[in-house]
Amino acid sequence: MRVLIVDDHILFREGLAGLLRSQPDIEVVGECGTIGEAVEQAILFKPQVILMDFSLPDGTGLEATRAILVELPQTQIIFLTVHDNDERMISAMRSGAKGYLLKNLSVSKLLASLRALDRGEAAISRTMMARVLEEFALSTPPPNPESSPLVGLTSREIEVLQELADGITNQEIATRLFISENTVQNHIHNILEKLNLNNRREAIDFARKNGLFSTPRK
Repeated sequence: MRVLIVDDHILFREGLAGLLRSQPDIEVVGECGTIGEAVEQAILFKPQVILMDFSLPDGTGLEATRAILVELPQTQIIFLTVHDNDERMISAMRSGAKGYLLKNLSVSKLLASLRALDRGEAAISRTMMARVLEEFALSTPPPNPESSPLVGLTSREIEVLQELADGITNQEIATRLFISENTVQNHIHNILEKLNLNNRREAIDFARKNGLFSTPRK
């Protein structure tokens, strides 16, 4: 696993790099502390994983994440930060990050989270994941089971259908729901069969017709 570390605290950055370099399956390809350096080194070294701090001298890790993913959309970016904040965590995941970890986690949990990426899992603690899911649940009213055209769909399939209505990609849906892209594809296949639809476009039209947006529409 090729890793780039982005953090403006040199002591922390160097300590983390030393720790990761001691692992036989991890190669630290670069270290930097600004958005500009992060984009430059990401393009130069093409890491598989980037550990991203939230606060940087020239902006935020959100800006760096978006800029990097434009150039390298397959890169897996994990926020490693001191900010135990729901709003920042959700913003990070929506920017395209694959995880959000706190700097006070143990070495073993950090390494386990990095290796879990190869299994298509999001690098995020169960506690924080539960908080994110609760946030989404509170912002999305449940359908009326008696009059809903969604009878027969599971709650997860309804969530995927809501995300489809927003017109986002399978990768973005996977990030929002903390599941793999393969799982998203399987849910879409089931949705099409259960609703007797032929393709993704019809599913999107169906979802929008029934007001199933995951984010509020003005």
